[in-house]
Amino acid sequence: PFTTSTLQQEANRKLRLSARETMRTAQGLYERGFITYMRTDSVHLSDQAINAARNCVADKYGKEYLSPSARQFSTKARNAQEAHEAIRPAGESFRDPSATGLDGRDLALYELIWKRTVASQMAEARLTMLSVELDVDGGSLGPATFRANGKRIDFPGFFRAYVEGSDDPDAALEGQEVLLPSLKTGDSPSCKEVEALGHQTQPPARYSEAALVKMLEKEGIGRPSTYASIIGTIVDRGYATLQNNALTPSFTAFAVTALLEEHFPDLVDTSFTARMEGTLDEISTGKVQWLPYLESFYKGDQGLETQVQQREGDIDPTASRTIELEGLPCVVRIGRFGAYLETKRVADDGSEELLKATLPNEITPADLDADKAELILKQKAEGPESLGEDPETGDLVYLLFGQYGPYVQRGQVSDENPKPKRASLPKGTKPEDLTLEDALGLLRLPRHLGEHPEGGKIEAGLGRFGPYVVHHKGKGEKDYRSLKAEDDVLMVGLSRAVELLAQPKRGRGGRTALKDLGTPEGADEAIQLFDGPYGLYVKQGKVNASLPEGTTADTITLEQAVELLAAKAAAGKGKGRKGAGTAAKKPAAAKKPAAKKAPATTKTGRLRASAVRIIKAADS
Repeated sequence: PFTTSTLQQEANRKLRLSARETMRTAQGLYERGFITYMRTDSVHLSDQAINAARNCVADKYGKEYLSPSARQFSTKARNAQEAHEAIRPAGESFRDPSATGLDGRDLALYELIWKRTVASQMAEARLTMLSVELDVDGGSLGPATFRANGKRIDFPGFFRAYVEGSDDPDAALEGQEVLLPSLKTGDSPSCKEVEALGHQTQPPARYSEAALVKMLEKEGIGRPSTYASIIGTIVDRGYATLQNNALTPSFTAFAVTALLEEHFPDLVDTSFTARMEGTLDEISTGKVQWLPYLESFYKGDQGLETQVQQREGDIDPTASRTIELEGLPCVVRIGRFGAYLETKRVADDGSEELLKATLPNEITPADLDADKAELILKQKAEGPESLGEDPETGDLVYLLFGQYGPYVQRGQVSDENPKPKRASLPKGTKPEDLTLEDALGLLRLPRHLGEHPEGGKIEAGLGRFGPYVVHHKGKGEKDYRSLKAEDDVLMVGLSRAVELLAQPKRGRGGRTALKDLGTPEGADEAIQLFDGPYGLYVKQGKVNASLPEGTTADTITLEQAVELLAAKAAAGKGKGRKGAGTAAKKPAAAKKPAAKKAPATTKTGRLRASAVRIIKAADS
């Protein structure tokens, strides 16, 4: 059954949810009574849960799929806290996922928990594993051996309900059969075709959130309740970026980790936080006194304060923000506004000068090679090379690199043209593949697609959230839809745009509106009905209002929605305002002296540092 850690791992592998999103969704399910408490290290199930799970197995899959006896599990995690049972569907009987009324992430996560809990009480699968070796006389090349491995599922057992995910993208699913042709002793297969396939050893896969949570748990770093905040802060503060569900370290992560490893190696040792957690457990049981421990930690001979005072003078600010990567004709430095390249070049007069060029935020240490670095430096030193001329204006079109990535620009910056037309490259577009035709298309966005069947014009454009289509309905009213991954903003046509605009509009958090109630007279925005974590609610613009008890999606009217939203808006405006009859303001108390600022290195900071170190070690 699921613990907090294994739930985060499986939700990341199967549902592509981050640890933070998993915990937020699980919190909502717990608060509404769908699952038991979601912060636990225990894999123990109560008798009530075991009975409910076994009843589900018998009803849904048949008694032959039941394990012979009730299964109970024991926790193997280090420093496990087992105040609660494993995460499982709540109640004496488990609600079938299809009967919960849930949707979206809520339904997907509940179904994952339901399947895992039910599978824990199912019979074992029975497999037949077959390995075949063919010895071949290769003539002058010598003998050769060909090997094939097969697997046949004789009885699926718990595979009927659940197959665990894997962090290895190339690993076959455990519940998948690999059938070999029928063979018997004495067969002599004939060779129909031989294909030579090359194979290169691949580096270890990057850490996904699931793999990092698994490593943190293995090393005894943190608690289940801290994994989501550790990983969330790593991403929020720019130590790593999430690309295709993999955590990729940034230049900042390289610089910070190198600094800490050189000057504070004990604080980023992965066993440091594990030792601290052990001491905190002893404090909680009364074996160790907390005040002497804190005194020793901060003010002891090797305490944090002492270490900082001893070592801060040894830190060279320039060296600490410098990253040298093998094969680059320059160094990378971390500046106030991000990473940049720096190298020395010989000027026209023969003197040496420093050349600096900003690195786009999207470039990571793994992406930067010598060719890309030389291109960025060359553009900085000599100016960009043009892609060609815009036939309509006669201006040259340039491909440039900025802090927020590559972009195209028509014309040069001058007194007559201080702000030339610019357009960012769509996500996934490689600068080296960009043509003049593509660049001109981007510079001419938004492009008119035609008239909407209900009136008003439709355009396609590129905004801060990516490519989109918009329906101009008149009187300033606009209806937007994002383009899908398969759509090209330069090629999308009118019929596809109308199709996208007809789809329900997604609200914040990716929710899809259940119903569009209409636009009140005199208003610019429509009122829509959504199903959220706490029930049904109506939304207009940025104002939300919950539906009163007894009101359903079928009975709510536009007039009722307007009244609910007006009441909510009025209540929001009145928050924090004092009425005329409030008491006179008390005289200000004497200002207290400012408290001494706590050391910047906190326990959470050390947990993050350990996690960043793990990611960097895997990357290097």
